[in-house]
Amino acid sequence: MTNLPSATLAAFAAELSHAHIPEEVMARAEDLFVDWLGSALAGKFAEPVQTIAAFARRMGPADGPSEVLMDRSSTSPFFAALVNGAASHVAEQDDVHNGSVFHPAAVVFPATLAVAQEIGASGKEFLAASVAGYEVGIRVGEFLGRSHYKIFHTTGTAGAVAAAAGAGRLLRLSPERMLHAFGSAGTQAAGLWEFLRDAADSKPLHTAKAAANGLISAYLAKDGFTGARRILEGLQGMAAGMSSDADPAKLTDGLGTRWATAETSFKYHASCRHTHPAADALQKAMRENGLKAGEIESVVTRVHQGAIDVLGPVTDPSTVHQAKFSMGTTLGLIAVYGKAGMVEFEQGFRKPEVIDFRDRVSMELDPEVDTAYPARWIGKATVSTRDGRSIDVRVDEPKGDPGNTLSRPEIEAKVTGLAIYGNAADESEMQRLLPRLWSVGERNSIGRLMA
Repeated sequence: MTNLPSATLAAFAAELSHAHIPEEVMARAEDLFVDWLGSALAGKFAEPVQTIAAFARRMGPADGPSEVLMDRSSTSPFFAALVNGAASHVAEQDDVHNGSVFHPAAVVFPATLAVAQEIGASGKEFLAASVAGYEVGIRVGEFLGRSHYKIFHTTGTAGAVAAAAGAGRLLRLSPERMLHAFGSAGTQAAGLWEFLRDAADSKPLHTAKAAANGLISAYLAKDGFTGARRILEGLQGMAAGMSSDADPAKLTDGLGTRWATAETSFKYHASCRHTHPAADALQKAMRENGLKAGEIESVVTRVHQGAIDVLGPVTDPSTVHQAKFSMGTTLGLIAVYGKAGMVEFEQGFRKPEVIDFRDRVSMELDPEVDTAYPARWIGKATVSTRDGRSIDVRVDEPKGDPGNTLSRPEIEAKVTGLAIYGNAADESEMQRLLPRLWSVGERNSIGRLMA
């Protein structure tokens, strides 16, 4: 059994200690944790999140050991993971790992925080468990491949296994029981892209259920509940039903030497990550050539196939969230306002000048960009001006990637802005909170985060 990739991955997650994790990776986990909290607070503004929170209040206990960040309430670990998972993924500002096209924070931290608060885990244990979730989820996403992502939302599918790994590490599951947790998580894994065509509310439900289902799987495994031992690579497992290009070798790639957590990118623009390379390219073209929106005739973005698959169906967005999956709208906001942040999407996505620019943006498949994806997300665009110029522009590392990362002050500014936008905290509260967040690894018991 131990030679099976699933079993090897489960053993790694079960046995990972903070002592095994390089200091720089633990520091990166702190950065990702603080960055995540901003998205979890910002989600308070969204009606779909409020609907899920209302469901949790009806179904769950009115008090409990685990915290719902956006409204300072407490409940059971299950419902805290559910609501925090939903809230984390609606602002479109949570982190992303390029190679797996997976958003780890939105599924890992809701699960690990809920469990850590219930059992009184230390900050180091919490961070180490979260790294286990990142390392597992990223590898599962890479294993499932590009064909999976064409139909399935990888954060909802691989995310359930990632959450199980993080929660299971905190619950001190043996390698055998961790494997059972993977089996239970994988059999619940779900998330389909069809919701984008209808501007439906499904995306935060994907992360809510992935976080909660992973948590369920870990607790069940702790009590002896069994799951499929080859849920990932088995004949009727996830890859068999959800992928045509799965590569089992990626499940164990560099375990303990290659730290995928440190490869994770921050999101700079408040939109789908597939828009970011082109958004950075347009910003560069406008900055270097002194262009204004009215001087641009058209923009051809040169993209990978995944961008076309996800963004292509959104041609006339009817909601703010759907607009975040529109290449033209994102670039229109960049052109008109200079940025595509939360406020710009909320106030500007239906403005005539943004719509006019949106309709002059197109996507074309670029062989170089497509070949590099998903390991690298290259931004290329051709900007045509009204005075007849054609400007080709390229960005090799979008803002937020490990080689072009956010500094801690930039993370603090982002998190504070998100909390204020979501009306979940004010600036003075965030100034008091941030030093406590940065020192989470020093806590003897994780405790409550929000006052």
